[in-house]
Amino acid sequence: MTITVGVIGVGAIGQDHVHRLSHVLSGARVGAVTDVDLDRARVVADGLAGPVLHRSGAELIADDRVDAVVVTSWGPTHEEYVLACVAAGKQVFCEKPLATTREAAERIVEAETATGRRLVMVGFMRRFDAQYRAMKEVVTGGEIGLPLLMHAAHRNPSVPDFFTSDMIVTDTAVHDIDVARWLFDEEIAAVTVLRPRTSRKAKAGFDDPLLVLLETEGGVLVDVEASVNAGFGYDIRGEVVGEDGTVELSESAGTVVKRAGTHAGRVPAHWRERFGPAFDAELQAWVDAVAAGGTTGPSAWDGYAATVVCETGLAALRSGAREPVVLPDRPDLYKGPA
Repeated sequence: MTITVGVIGVGAIGQDHVHRLSHVLSGARVGAVTDVDLDRARVVADGLAGPVLHRSGAELIADDRVDAVVVTSWGPTHEEYVLACVAAGKQVFCEKPLATTREAAERIVEAETATGRRLVMVGFMRRFDAQYRAMKEVVTGGEIGLPLLMHAAHRNPSVPDFFTSDMIVTDTAVHDIDVARWLFDEEIAAVTVLRPRTSRKAKAGFDDPLLVLLETEGGVLVDVEASVNAGFGYDIRGEVVGEDGTVELSESAGTVVKRAGTHAGRVPAHWRERFGPAFDAELQAWVDAVAAGGTTGPSAWDGYAATVVCETGLAALRSGAREPVVLPDRPDLYKGPA
C-alpha cells in the first residue's frame, strides 16, 4: 500500500522530508504541499510528479486525496494544523515542537484523547538513532545496573541570527529532555538552569552556553551542556552512569584513528550528517504505521511533556532557582506501547 502524504511547510526540514518521502523511503508519495510562501511551495511541487499545490494548511488537510499529513511549518502554527488533522481523523507527523505553549499542547492532548485513538507522532528523531537505541537497550536491559546519572552535551558550530537564549532550551536542550524521559521511562520532576561564563563568540546579551540540570521522578540527575557557538562542529555527547558500569555514545559519526602517537576522529559539521539516518528511520516507521492503520513513536503526550519541561526550564533560566515540573496524570491513551 502506498499512502499519499500532504506536507505543510516546505522550508529546510520540510524539503528534506519531501525528498525522503519521494526518493528515499518506501510506501509513500507526496501528493500535496503548501507553505506560507506559496512561490516556494510551487517550486517544490513542480519538482515532483503530480502533487497538488494548496493555498493553506486547512485546505490541504481537507483534501480527501491526502491520507496523512506531515507538519513542518513554523512552530506557532503546529497547534492549528495538528488539531485540524485530529478533527479530520488523519494521522499526522508533527516536527517538534508539538506546540509552543503548555496550553496549546494540552489542547492537542485533550482533542486526541477525546477520539480514543492515537493520531499524532512527534518528531523526536533521536529515539530512532542507532547509537541512542543501543544506549536505551543497555539501560533497559540492566547491563549497567540502576542508572544514577546522565551527562549530555549538544554543541552547534553556530546558529542563525534569529536564535535566542531561550531557544537554547526550547530548540536545543529539548532533544535531551525527550531522550531523558525515553531512556529512563520517567517524567522530569524539576529543572535548574545555570549560566557559566559566556562565550566570547556569543552575540551581546546572549547566554551561551547553558547548563541544564534535569531531575527525573526516580532521582536520576541529567546534566545537559548546551552550546550553540562551539565553532568546531556539531558535537553530540551522552553517557549514562549506572551502579555497575557506564554506557556512552561514540564521540564520532565515523572512525577514530590512532597512529604515530596521535588520536584523531571526525566531528560532524552539520546535524544532517549526524542524524540523517535517524530522520530516515523515524519517517519510515511513521509511514509503515500509517499504512497499517495506526501510528508509532513519540506521542502527543511526549510532545506535551517536553513543552512543559521547556517552559519550566525557561522559568529556571530567569529565576536562577530549581523549578518543579507540574504535570497532570498521564491519560490511559498514552500508557503502554504506541
